[in-house]
Amino acid sequence: METAKPTIIVTGVSGNLGQRLVRQLSEYRVVGIDITPPTHSPVDRFVALDLGIEESTRELLLLLREEQPTAFVHLAFVIDQQRSGAVDVDRMWRINVAGTARVMEAIAEANRNSGTTIRQFIFPSSVSAYGSDLAAPVVEDSPLGAHTLPYAIHKRESDLVVQQRAPSLRGCSVFILRPHILAGATVENYLMGAFRGTPNGKGSGAARMRQSAKRLPCMLPFGQKYLDNKIQFVHVDDMARLIAWILNREPEAQRLTILNVAGRGDPLTFKQCMETAQAKLLRVPGQWGMRRVLQVLWNWKISAIPPDAVPYMTGQYIMNTDRLKGFLGDDYDQVIAKTNLEAFADSFPKN
Repeated sequence: METAKPTIIVTGVSGNLGQRLVRQLSEYRVVGIDITPPTHSPVDRFVALDLGIEESTRELLLLLREEQPTAFVHLAFVIDQQRSGAVDVDRMWRINVAGTARVMEAIAEANRNSGTTIRQFIFPSSVSAYGSDLAAPVVEDSPLGAHTLPYAIHKRESDLVVQQRAPSLRGCSVFILRPHILAGATVENYLMGAFRGTPNGKGSGAARMRQSAKRLPCMLPFGQKYLDNKIQFVHVDDMARLIAWILNREPEAQRLTILNVAGRGDPLTFKQCMETAQAKLLRVPGQWGMRRVLQVLWNWKISAIPPDAVPYMTGQYIMNTDRLKGFLGDDYDQVIAKTNLEAFADSFPKN
């Protein structure tokens, strides 16, 4: 008689990382949660649920009692305001921060009263939670100084929510992963869009530019330091592989583990990124000038990059990943398969 597969719940399953992760979970029964179903990686069961509304806590609790999952991966997070339709920052906060708190509340209640035993909870935070211009490579105990950009601020606040509520999950091992910029051919985010020159706004002008394969220039303020600033990347498949690796290991009860995540090897300079992306560089007078240009492109819906992202597109924020290397041990090279350069280069068409 075939043994039933253990069940894992994944929120944000229709996002890029969610769909890449599902492909790594063939040994599990995957229940996916999102607003819309995944298009490329079907799950065993899909549940449409908006974590931005208060009633979702009860619906999620009922689902946990019904499915009896062994693990929960919380990927649901609004990154791109224009593409997601959540232009209202308050609505974005309700999904990102309050939604994370609701998920943890439901897990805590399920583990406490219903006989459900969710043994692992995994939440991807972000390098942006640390801030945008760091004097030295940050370690996991460094302060979280995110500012200006709503996405970064929400990652910091959600990170703190998970830290504060981890003890309430009763016997559930909690992981906070702080990846650097996700990269890869399927990835779309602010920095990838900037290096690709993608007119990723929702306006008709952006659509015409995409149809004619026109690229926007990649902007940086004048000054050599902006070209010399360093940045790291992690391939989306390596991130998915890391989550799957954690799910496959024996969990430690009542333990919080925080891990910085980036590609192997040295970080890249912005100049190296420009050369690899074959991007046309446009120099502007200071961060204020870059903000003004982005504001115009945002208002015209040509670009989906908000002006508030400027500090994160011009600063240097590097992470120390020694804890991740020690955590993965001999499996490090197999899980984090790509270097920073390989992850970034895979984001662009091969010539």
